[in-house]
Amino acid sequence: MKKRIQMLWIPLAVLLAVSAVSAILFYVDASYIAAAAAALIFLCDSVLCAMTAIIDRNITRYVTGIDRSIMKINREEFYGFPEPIVITDRDKTIIWYNRSFEENIFGEDRVYGIPLSELVGNNVSKIYSEGGATVKILDNHYRVRAEETETGLSIISFTDISSHVALEQEYKASRKTVMLIAVDNYEEVLQNSKESDKASFRVQIEKLFEHFIENTNGILHKLSSDRFYCIIEERHLAPIIERRFDILDEARSISLGERQNVTLSIGVGRGAKSLSESENFARQALDMCLGRGGDQAAVKTDSGFEFFGGVSKAVEKSTKVKTRIIATALKELALNSANVYIMGHRLADFDCLGASVGLCGALRSLGKNAFCVLNLEQNLSKSLIDYISERCGRDYFKTVGDVRLEMGENDLLIICDTHNPDLLDSKELYEQAKQVVVIDHHRKMVKHIDDAVVFYHEPFASSACEMATELIQYFGPECHISVAEAEALMSGIMLDTKNFVMRAGSRTFEAAAYLKKLGADTVAVKRLFSEPLETYREKSVLIQSAKLFHGCAIASTDSTSPELRLAAPQAADELLGIEGVKASFVIYRLDRLCYISARSMDSFNVQLIMEAIGGGGHQTMAGAQLEISVEEAEEKVRDAIEDFLVKY
Repeated sequence: MKKRIQMLWIPLAVLLAVSAVSAILFYVDASYIAAAAAALIFLCDSVLCAMTAIIDRNITRYVTGIDRSIMKINREEFYGFPEPIVITDRDKTIIWYNRSFEENIFGEDRVYGIPLSELVGNNVSKIYSEGGATVKILDNHYRVRAEETETGLSIISFTDISSHVALEQEYKASRKTVMLIAVDNYEEVLQNSKESDKASFRVQIEKLFEHFIENTNGILHKLSSDRFYCIIEERHLAPIIERRFDILDEARSISLGERQNVTLSIGVGRGAKSLSESENFARQALDMCLGRGGDQAAVKTDSGFEFFGGVSKAVEKSTKVKTRIIATALKELALNSANVYIMGHRLADFDCLGASVGLCGALRSLGKNAFCVLNLEQNLSKSLIDYISERCGRDYFKTVGDVRLEMGENDLLIICDTHNPDLLDSKELYEQAKQVVVIDHHRKMVKHIDDAVVFYHEPFASSACEMATELIQYFGPECHISVAEAEALMSGIMLDTKNFVMRAGSRTFEAAAYLKKLGADTVAVKRLFSEPLETYREKSVLIQSAKLFHGCAIASTDSTSPELRLAAPQAADELLGIEGVKASFVIYRLDRLCYISARSMDSFNVQLIMEAIGGGGHQTMAGAQLEISVEEAEEKVRDAIEDFLVKY
């Protein structure tokens, strides 16, 4: 069209040329010619402008008509589109939706003008991502995707994926989980019982498990008299976990006459990729339960362990067969090693050092080069170190630095009174050792030494010294220890049992009787517990600061005196003597760390409370080390106590 308009200038140019030639040939006045030409040019320009405007209006009208037709077609297509569609403005407010949305999602309800967030909740930003977001509206699930146009409007589509979600939920709910159940004290309960009572007891146990499985579609198989194997679907396992394995409480209601109640240990392998992996998880979980004293359930997943129960004290085993087997293996390892180094946890106490000294003396009597490894500057047993050094010689003790330079591939490292590598006096020394033996009585922690040649772990034992004393008895007649070494072992037993009051079983007294026969003097041992006046003052200040919280005494101090290392655990013990106090917690800060010493009677499990804030220990004796302030630690302890009381 524009080319046609441009061609109109050609006749005009010809006309001007003719006029110019005529003026030259006929001597016409040039001024007249110029005026005529100007008038003609103006006239032609006006005509051309008018024609251009008319043509432009026609073009605009034509294009607008086409655009309206296209928009009409789009609206009709969107409105009749089988998938629900919504359009929002810049403020994410709904301004339009199609028939499918009205019929399948909101019916006759009008949603014009409501915010998009009322429809998709907190997923507004997610629906603009590449994959969109899954949103539940009424009883259906939708994959919601949004795309923002150049005009600021957003087109949002809703794809019904309810069948896919239902299929996924059914898949998850039908996943199989292996559960292993062990009766902790089966033999102990049945010991010296009548056959008729034993039969009745077995019936009660089996009825308990049948009732446990009857409301599920799982299967239960009896492996032995005290072991059961169960496969259960996730849909039935989840409610059991929500009820916190109430079968543990039901089991404790079963007893045989006046004998002790039954306790169970349950290992669950949840979320495994296969039944084989689930069984492996379940075995690991059951081992953790037994290592923590039984009477609890552990759920093992890829992310770790979750524990339920564990409020009863560990069941003491009357048989010493395991002890004899461990003693034989330990003796053989030691005799085949060049040197034996015995190490405990940081800030070694009487139990840790006493067990080390006793084993060191026993192995030396067998002709081995054995040494106790510890930090001679930072420990809680300086009086015992001086006592042994004076009577047995200074060569009993070596520093970590010296041993790291000496240790070879054929040397043996024995770890006493801990099984957590992070709590060792030297984690580097443990990593350097090629052969490791662990001897510990604390309840098993998730993070434990898992590469030991011998892992001797008895959570029902009162102390590491009790375990060491039993081992020494099976080293043979050629093994003997001195009176000072026997008193070192006795000091550890007396420390952890609070002079044979707490957690002292029959085997504890048997071990003490053996040490007494060797000449251990309880009066001499008692002198080792004497404390300086400064320590006594710090202990008194801590006791005075105690406050009661749900039957627990919580004491704290801003003091940074080194005597607190001894005063704090002693204050925790003293606080248990207050009427109405079930547990005590003493908090202090030293060397940029906040220390918590926790003690309790048998009915209150401080181990679970300390584990909740990153610590651990035993049911009646636990602790934690945190890089926070005293105030923050006290708040954490209070929160953990409240959670414990709610759960148990």
